[in-house]
Amino acid sequence: MNKNDFLFRFNLNQHNDSCHNYRHHSPLKSAAVLIALFDHSKEDNKSSSSGLQVLLTKRASHLKHHPSQISFPGGRAELTDTDLVHTALREAQEEIGLDPEAVTVLGQLPSYEVISGYEVTPIIAIIDSIQAYQKDDNEVDEIFHVPLQHFLQNENHHCVVSQRKGLNLNIHFYPYKHYNIWGATAAIMKDLANRIK
Repeated sequence: MNKNDFLFRFNLNQHNDSCHNYRHHSPLKSAAVLIALFDHSKEDNKSSSSGLQVLLTKRASHLKHHPSQISFPGGRAELTDTDLVHTALREAQEEIGLDPEAVTVLGQLPSYEVISGYEVTPIIAIIDSIQAYQKDDNEVDEIFHVPLQHFLQNENHHCVVSQRKGLNLNIHFYPYKHYNIWGATAAIMKDLANRIK
């Protein structure tokens, strides 16, 4: 899927349905993540990959919340943030050195309640130009990309039902190479895939 196809489908379909069914029962802190997409063919004309790629990170192993898990750049909203878009862009700049001026924000998905006590809002954006990422080793172990097409193929998505406090919860997975993309990150990508299919 190329950038124009993605933009057309994302803007055409504005439903708010979600495959994520976890609900927290205490006050939540506000957070945002950046789903940053870019056209891989612009980065490397010799690459066999084509179409949009999704930027992901592997969280540092010493972090309190979700250590070593695959996630989007992002984090908790700060009082100095003007809105959740600002939160997502600021966190992406801090974690991986992504220049906010090189990003075009397209919109957002509905918020997700996660087990660590956050209400996370995914911000969808296109990276407009090639970036030299600079990861913060205190927060990020690795930066990598996955073709958006991987998330659009039903056979790559897996879901198991787990019980927590008597409730059945859907746990989503997208294995990719040696990575296990799961939890809220996978649920967000499943919702985005459903929206643009």
